[in-house]
Amino acid sequence: MKIDQRLNTLTYQEYNNLLSQRQKYTDLNTLGLFRSILENEKLDLLQKIAIRDQAMAAFHKTFGFLQLKDPVTYFELTTLGQQLTVADEAQRWADIRANQRKILSDKKLRHRNFGTYSKHICWDDTCPLNGVMLQQDRNKRAVRPMSFCFDKNQHTVRLKAIARKQDRKFFRQSTLSQFDEK
Repeated sequence: MKIDQRLNTLTYQEYNNLLSQRQKYTDLNTLGLFRSILENEKLDLLQKIAIRDQAMAAFHKTFGFLQLKDPVTYFELTTLGQQLTVADEAQRWADIRANQRKILSDKKLRHRNFGTYSKHICWDDTCPLNGVMLQQDRNKRAVRPMSFCFDKNQHTVRLKAIARKQDRKFFRQSTLSQFDEK
């Protein structure tokens, strides 16, 4: 079966039917489902929270991976209907970053091309690359590369290699000069 309409135009009852019969739909996009909960104007806050809870129960693994794929949507969904202070918001973002790191290490993913982290999001509306998916490693135009404080700084690694090479060269020269003196 196909949904045949945009997810953000569904009513509360249609969301309930969709979530209860989710295995029958072949074109169900879970990321689109979570985003549509936030974008839907037909639902009030309590209905959005109820649908979010149903969707989280139905797609708990996908919802957990949403932290990595689209952290802004994850943050907005988890804080739906809550009034947060600046400190609470900062703590939530720190928790999301820690969970992103944990998911990456648990799944042993070496690349970091996920969702919004691989999109070129530009302030210029006329930019031809606006919204295009780019690989972070190969193209410097990708916005906000995913990085953590435990990542190795490649520039520092290169500088250490140069320093070691100079130390070896100096050591060889000093040992050769000692042999020449004897």
